[in-house]
Amino acid sequence: MQARNVSGGVHFHDHGGRNRGASPAPVPRQLPADVRGFVNRVEEFERLNAVLTGEDGDPRVISVCVIAGTAGVGKTSLALRWAHQIQERFPDGQLYVNLRGYDPGEPVTAYDALHRFLVALGVRAHSVPQDLDAAAALYRSLLAGRRMLIVLDNAAMVSQVRPLLPGSAGCLVVVTSRSRLSILAVRDGAHRLTLGTLPEPEAVALLRAVTAGYRPEDDESKLTELARLCARLPLALRIAAERAVSYPHMRLDDLIADLRDESALWDALSTGDDEEAGAVRTVFAWSYRALPDQVARLFRLLGLHPGPEFGLHAAAALGGLTPSRTRQLLDSLVGAHLLEQTTPGRYQFHDLLRAYAADQAQRDGSYDDRQAALRRVLEWYLHTADAAQNWIGPAENRIRLTPPMEGVRPLTFADYDTAVDWSEREHANLLQVARTAISAGYDELTWQLAVVLANSQPPSAPVADWLEVGRLGLAATERLGDLPARARLLTEFGIGYVRINRLDDSLESHRQALAIWTEVDDRLGQAHSLNLIGLVNLRRRRLDEAAQHFERAVAAFREQGSAHWEATTLANLASTHYHAGRLAEAEQAVRRALEMHRFLESKRGEGNALRLFSDVLRERGEVEQALATANEAVEIALVLRNNRLEGFWLIALGNAQRAAGQFVDALASFQRSATLHRRLGDRSREALAWYGTGETFYALDRHGEAADFHRQAASIHHMLGDTWHEALDLDALGASLVEEDPEAARRHWTKALGLLADYDDPRAAGIRHRIERRITSDD
Repeated sequence: MQARNVSGGVHFHDHGGRNRGASPAPVPRQLPADVRGFVNRVEEFERLNAVLTGEDGDPRVISVCVIAGTAGVGKTSLALRWAHQIQERFPDGQLYVNLRGYDPGEPVTAYDALHRFLVALGVRAHSVPQDLDAAAALYRSLLAGRRMLIVLDNAAMVSQVRPLLPGSAGCLVVVTSRSRLSILAVRDGAHRLTLGTLPEPEAVALLRAVTAGYRPEDDESKLTELARLCARLPLALRIAAERAVSYPHMRLDDLIADLRDESALWDALSTGDDEEAGAVRTVFAWSYRALPDQVARLFRLLGLHPGPEFGLHAAAALGGLTPSRTRQLLDSLVGAHLLEQTTPGRYQFHDLLRAYAADQAQRDGSYDDRQAALRRVLEWYLHTADAAQNWIGPAENRIRLTPPMEGVRPLTFADYDTAVDWSEREHANLLQVARTAISAGYDELTWQLAVVLANSQPPSAPVADWLEVGRLGLAATERLGDLPARARLLTEFGIGYVRINRLDDSLESHRQALAIWTEVDDRLGQAHSLNLIGLVNLRRRRLDEAAQHFERAVAAFREQGSAHWEATTLANLASTHYHAGRLAEAEQAVRRALEMHRFLESKRGEGNALRLFSDVLRERGEVEQALATANEAVEIALVLRNNRLEGFWLIALGNAQRAAGQFVDALASFQRSATLHRRLGDRSREALAWYGTGETFYALDRHGEAADFHRQAASIHHMLGDTWHEALDLDALGASLVEEDPEAARRHWTKALGLLADYDDPRAAGIRHRIERRITSDD
């Protein structure tokens, strides 16, 4: 939901200034390095350059250019060479993403690419909208009026590309694909260049460019024969040339004979043309079989890696080697043009080579070696994610993991930020790791990964990402008949469901978990379930039920010596008292919780207690202290890089700012809160932020705008079946309309009274009494 700019000098902006969300006009330079030894495709460059201008040298009218062609024909090399030549025409920067549309694994989605681009454009990772349309709209907004070059490499489908197209005429998008992507020409006016194999002279020139200075000048006719055997495909030519460089004193005749006699062709690879496919298969096999044994073994084992990009330490786990030895072998593969180094310590395959490596893993080496390698890399991710969880969710009850198998050296992290950085970088791989584990039949690993990932995901990751992994883990526990593991995953499902307002599903998950914990006589597990059931009841405003569950949980945690969770549940009990209007009881409980969290150095627990304490102080009239306390809470959320906590605690800050007369700041806090909750899928708290916005406009005597936001909030709460907050929205809506339309105000108040009829706590009674007086005085 996009917030409106409002008149009268009050505007929405990010809390705390622009630098909370985006840096001023960053200039990304994401183009990979230019291709070494590129052989000019003169005609193709002329056609591409024609895109830059219209007739008679007028400014260009083409905003999208598609370079299409068969696999290995050099689409990426051409696109990057051209991009480097024209980058000065785009002074606001260049964006690049490999969409991996033809990779054997999962392609990069349009949303994933948008996330990367928005971060490069200055948006903090945790501030990127989680809705595709919203992210695309923000992307177009940031590019409006800018001159940028965007390279979308290896696109398979139009759906990967269209959300990444800017709305600005000053930008140029270059797409490479094996598909013609004809609809882009029809709907977006894309210019298309179909790339064929290299002409024979240029193929020979490429071979000479790569081998120059490394071996005696080879005979033209022999180079021509070598080029023909490579089907004049640049990818195959480069690999063949690198092989020739590796054997500078070997006659080219012998290399050609070896290549011609190569019979172990790879049947799985097809590029759509028999001659070209055969050439690529032959060159791959020829180059692979020339590798030293250890290098060849690592090459094929890398084909087992769950994701397309990997780090040095994951590669070491696959090989069961030390990182230093692994780096040597990886350097050999990079030198042979069989692997690409993307950044220091990170690598990726060309999609054809990744598929080839995976196939060779099945053909060569032993089954036991292959299975051991896969198990090692899965355990490496599991144990490293567990180490990250120790920083990201330190209070969560960690499961006991058996020590990793020999050859696995999990990472450790020095601080919170390095753990989150690793989790963000490996997020896509971690999701694929769980899918790979279940496919390989590792049920125990699968459910353990699901539990660990629930608490080691980056704070900005959407709940939906984990739910898929959680389902895999839950199915694994059922096959194993492991009741405690099943209860643990049900607990994680309950937590995830409440964050996306699936309260019935959340309650059912927690009740099932509680039944299992009771069956296996796990008192700590029972205490957690009681606390979490209390939270769902609190969200539903079943305050008596919530308090009963919290009181039982506090006693159980105290009995088990779990001070952190005792403090956490005390804060939840304080929240129940606050919502019921029992401020004295709320203050007593929250002060105790805050004291315990500070003693335990639990920043997340401290922040939540501060958020609640701010509400209590504000209602008691201690506005300045409430404001300082809420600010302290939000600062903790920002340090933790946790969108969910930041969004929730900003509501308390906005309320304190409004009470202090800081209306502009209050509007900013509520708008950011609403935006964050919308991205996270929490419509209930989004509506709470819109309610606060309406109350702030009302305090500014801008009753029409107040009414608009209260209608928004009421609509969301009605859709969610939240009668309590819908009643509050309607009460405030009536107050906003009473001067302009008394009859409409009376209707809203009457409906609010009906919705409040079933609530009997002191706060509900006070609100009913106030509404009744409003109706009476209006009469």
